[in-house]
Amino acid sequence: MSEAVLLALAASFCTATSSVCQRLGAASAPGGETFSAKLLLYLVRQPIWLAGVGSMILGFVFQILALHFGGLALVQPIFATELLFVFAYMAVIGSRRVQRSDWMACAAMAAGLGLFLFTAAPSGGHRHAAGTLWWLAGLSALGLAGLAALAAYTPLRHGGRLSPARRAATLGVATGVSWGFVAAVIKEMSSHLDGGLGAIFSTWSPYVLLVAGAASMLLASHALQAGPLAASQPGFTIVDPLVASLLGVFIFSEHLALAPEDIVVEVVALAALLWGVVKLSRSQLVQGPSREPEPAGISAAADSLA
Repeated sequence: MSEAVLLALAASFCTATSSVCQRLGAASAPGGETFSAKLLLYLVRQPIWLAGVGSMILGFVFQILALHFGGLALVQPIFATELLFVFAYMAVIGSRRVQRSDWMACAAMAAGLGLFLFTAAPSGGHRHAAGTLWWLAGLSALGLAGLAALAAYTPLRHGGRLSPARRAATLGVATGVSWGFVAAVIKEMSSHLDGGLGAIFSTWSPYVLLVAGAASMLLASHALQAGPLAASQPGFTIVDPLVASLLGVFIFSEHLALAPEDIVVEVVALAALLWGVVKLSRSQLVQGPSREPEPAGISAAADSLA
């Protein structure tokens, strides 16, 4: 159990590092008012963004190892600490001070999400699902993520556009939906591991994973480019596991703990999560200028990687 906890914390730290590095790489990217795949062509030439991708891959490896030593009900809630690691980075290298109320909001979101996942504890279900269910799930995820991305760039009634913070938050939600679907595809693909690489690549899952993963990376890059990390990160951290859990119930017929006492705890957890989101949305980290000047230390580190 201790190995699973330590590995899950390491995975959270790596994914938090990935978000920070990718934000530093994407913040100065041109064309923030439009959605374009050209953004990735710019980012792949940014060493600090590539370092973030490497950290994300390392976090994925730690996550797999954590799930090898511990169950999903133990490991998954620990991943919510990613929010705390991100805020710790912001407190150390950010250009604006992280207030006590920001820490309280962050802690409420992380604790609410972790408690909900721990209490709901998805379990049981099937290893595979019917193709019809996958089509419905895929179209639903594509529709929700697409609508959120469209809303981020659609002019408002008075002719203006969403603020950078709101655009980042909206794209963060779109990314979370997309990553949640990717998690479900990974679960499907993992069920073929016993048959070797031949069995894996003879199914549809690795090819859908490649396309969905690339789309998710593009959405995440635009979210990190659009505005402050404090605006986009909650969508990454919160929406992803919630969507993945719902898809587990819908696609794989997994069961959530819905006894009366469990429901009470889950409602309290979601209330704490919602309070944290609302509280953070009013923070100067989100409402302040979106284009934070990069600290000299970070700029030097990026130059040293070139």
